Amino acid sequence: QVQLVESGGGLVQAGGSLKLSCANSGIIFSIYNMGWYRQAPGKQRELVATITSEGRMNYADSVKGRFTISGDNAKNTVYLQMNNLKPEDTAVYYCNLYGYGINYWGKGTLVTVSS
Repeated sequence: QVQLVESGGGLVQAGGSLKLSCANSGIIFSIYNMGWYRQAPGKQRELVATITSEGRMNYADSVKGRFTISGDNAKNTVYLQMNNLKPEDTAVYYCNLYGYGINYWGKGTLVTVSS
């Protein structure tokens, strides 16, 4: 059974940094695509960043230059380094694994950025 477990969220002041992790079990994630999404209160879930199995990365315009997605195949883990955080980055961040007809989500980790 595939499980995606996010960690690393928390409370940080504006301008600070956090690194989120998404540990995957039950599947060899290196052949799939991975992504981070977020959902702020009262808003729809939105794409933050994705990384394909070939290592191609894509970012939402709102996080370009501040966030970096990366993966560690040996640890079956994908990361999201978030720098220069802004209050508008406050949201629950979700890890997503997709490809070859499958689509799995983690339960999310809360990131709160205070002004």
